[in-house]
Amino acid sequence: MKNSRDITTDYGELYYPKSALVFYETDGLQRDSYVEHFDMDSNGNPINAHPLTEREASNLAKTLQTDEERDKVFLQPKGVLPTTILHINPSKKATVLWYTKAQQRQLYFVDNLGVPSGKAHVPPMLWFAGKKNLMVFALSDNKRPTEKTPLYYAPFFNVYTDGRVCMGTVNIEIKNSASVEEFTQAWEHYFFNSYFSHLLGGQSPIKGNCVSVWKDLINTNNPFPKEVLKKNNKTLKNLLR
Repeated sequence: MKNSRDITTDYGELYYPKSALVFYETDGLQRDSYVEHFDMDSNGNPINAHPLTEREASNLAKTLQTDEERDKVFLQPKGVLPTTILHINPSKKATVLWYTKAQQRQLYFVDNLGVPSGKAHVPPMLWFAGKKNLMVFALSDNKRPTEKTPLYYAPFFNVYTDGRVCMGTVNIEIKNSASVEEFTQAWEHYFFNSYFSHLLGGQSPIKGNCVSVWKDLINTNNPFPKEVLKKNNKTLKNLLR
């Protein structure tokens, strides 16, 4: 999405190079090896080369153990699994499928759309996300979806017809230690706190004019008009194939 606000500080940390390791090994049948440790200066250049000490090796072991523990807790619930979570795939291509009920959200629009930023009611939604990508769809009601639940085009700008969201210049940073609750909250935050700017796919995602619908909803207490939603011939089951 264009003209996005900087919200990355909530979800990511900057890491700076502090040291480097070089592993050496001899040739021949009786192979021997040792590890050399380098400090890093303020420009990221290696300095002060010396054999790896026991203390440095111990610190390295603790770091590797911490990383392994973080990977194990990724997408783990903080407590009882929220009822809004529909499917979790905790593999390397980690994904989560969840839904949200109709609700009021703060929305942001670029100036040239002619839609003022403000609060508006959005329809029930289905979310499908990995670490770096997001798909969104609309639902016809607040019921918990099943595999046979029909999906509708998400009635927003910056969304392709297949549901993929164009995040523009937003820097997505999902922590490896994020719980499933933090993961879903982060994606909802990224989506609704970025500026909606343009339609994708060459067609309106709703029946009617998308700009006019949001103009009529912004800063009112009117529910989202479900009659303008358009089916996209997909069901929830299609997303899990």
